[in-house]
Amino acid sequence: MVDQFVMLALILIKLVLVFAVVLSMAAYLVLAERKILARMQLRYGPNRAGPGGMIQPMADLIKLLTKEDFIPATADRGLFLIAPGLSALTALLTFAVIPFGPTLEIFDQKLPLVICDLNIGLLYFLALSSLAGYGLALGGWASNSKYSLLGSIRGLSQLISYELAMGLSVVPVVMMAKSFSLTAIVMAQETIPFALLNPPAFLIFLISIFAESKRIPFDLPEAENELVGGFHTEYSGMRFGLFFVGEYINLVILSSMLTVLFLGGWHGPWLPGIVWFMVKVLAICFFFIWVRGSLPRLRYDQLMNFGWKVLMPLALLNVLVTGAILLGMG
Repeated sequence: MVDQFVMLALILIKLVLVFAVVLSMAAYLVLAERKILARMQLRYGPNRAGPGGMIQPMADLIKLLTKEDFIPATADRGLFLIAPGLSALTALLTFAVIPFGPTLEIFDQKLPLVICDLNIGLLYFLALSSLAGYGLALGGWASNSKYSLLGSIRGLSQLISYELAMGLSVVPVVMMAKSFSLTAIVMAQETIPFALLNPPAFLIFLISIFAESKRIPFDLPEAENELVGGFHTEYSGMRFGLFFVGEYINLVILSSMLTVLFLGGWHGPWLPGIVWFMVKVLAICFFFIWVRGSLPRLRYDQLMNFGWKVLMPLALLNVLVTGAILLGMG
């Protein structure tokens, strides 16, 4: 009974710590992005709130909480209020299956550094990434605005198109690891990461998560010069902020998944496993920011053509080639 109580307490502590770290990373990624982009564009970023602007996320939170929560008169009130929370909730739930370190021994108990080590963790991630589109779609539709509706339609078609390529890109990973468990996938990369064993799958997954995160050059659902603000045009206050909380949590999630599936997870020399995991995740987040500061937005027809006519055939071909090679080796 005591052992069960200790294990339950450790799981709850782990849950609180992981969510606190993820939310803090999301808040400070906003600041990091603003500072890095400012340096790339030869200007200053936020530097007034605290030393070097370090408490700018807190200032932004206070600003969003104190702004008026405006609801359009013709909006579908229930769906309009629920939509922003869906985006943030689905992003947070995804982190439950991501392993961020090896198993630790605490109080004679083996504590895996993952909230819930599902044997179908990869399928869980794919299912929740599909549900994330509902917040975007409902927010745009419930606003009863042409700009918002166009943004949500763009977002849904983009997510559907690139989720297919993303799903196919992880099939070779499952073939090589012989498991849907994310922990087993990391363990299978103890000697060499799958990014080196299967570079086409890595590149397809990388491009697909750019589209999944709706970031430049794939930020067509927002496209402020075409749609004012896209699916969140009619939102204000903290509900507007929740869409961006979900976006930056999703950025951490997708960077973590890329690390787990293709970059060896926590494996690395000299440093503790959890440190290696964080270094890899932050490096990928920096790459996302770097791309945003370097590339222009694609046209919508270019976005869809690239997804269906280039990524999909390549992903299918890669599955066939990987299967044939593994069959030949086996």
